[in-house]
Amino acid sequence: MVPAPVLAIDLGGTKTAAALVAGSEIIDSRRNDTPRQADAGAWLDNIAELVSNWHGRYASAGIAVTGGVADGAWYPLNPATLPVPPGFPLVRELSARLGVPVVAANDAQAAAWGEYRFGAGQGVDLIFLTISTGIGGGIVLDGKLRTGRSGLGGHIGVTRIGNALLEELGSGSALARLAVLEGLPADPPAIFAMAAVGDARATGLIDRVVASVARAIANLQLVLDPDCFIIGGGMGLVPFYLARLEAACADLPDHLRPILRAAALGANAGLVGIADQVRIITNAHEG
Repeated sequence: MVPAPVLAIDLGGTKTAAALVAGSEIIDSRRNDTPRQADAGAWLDNIAELVSNWHGRYASAGIAVTGGVADGAWYPLNPATLPVPPGFPLVRELSARLGVPVVAANDAQAAAWGEYRFGAGQGVDLIFLTISTGIGGGIVLDGKLRTGRSGLGGHIGVTRIGNALLEELGSGSALARLAVLEGLPADPPAIFAMAAVGDARATGLIDRVVASVARAIANLQLVLDPDCFIIGGGMGLVPFYLARLEAACADLPDHLRPILRAAALGANAGLVGIADQVRIITNAHEG
């Protein structure tokens, strides 16, 4: 029996994506830019407009967001990624706009679950890292999404390396900032294109941001010893990025070297994961 479609939304610092999802299948999808200079209400208005033609095709919705979610309220973790107003009533406000029940979760945690259920980490202990405008993470151990006591389990981007957040050192935003200092375009895709054809300055900048992420991964391998790390996000899914990350981990001893895999669901991992979380929560309530 094919499950009923769920409206899945992924709201990030750069883009907003929406899809009708049945199981792991994307039935239809749309995306546009997040109007980050506007307020949170406008971000949700943008979502309602984006999916307006799908009215009646879904009976429930899930939204995966940058930042933290607790009891339906939304909190910023790094306002530089998206300036989320603390305690914004995300579930209530989006449900009012869509007219259906809404489930909300952090985007990286949703993606971790999507990769565990349907992607590159099926049936194994994993840590998911999304490397994009910011850096997020999610952990699945023993078949459970581990969100922790505060709901922030896996939020590696706001951990510190020295006096800086990992996001400030290893994200797409960090790469753009470093590029400007070197007189290069503040455009990560352009930097990767330059590196792919052998530009030494571009490759050096990428290696600088990769080094911070590799250090964090090495520490997580020691602490949790997962079967693999799934790497996703707009920057993390660039093949050149993953190759440099593997190279940065190559000098570790064999038994401590992390296994790195590209997210099999690609940019859809969060959409598929939050849709499955909606299914689980709906079934639990009906049971």
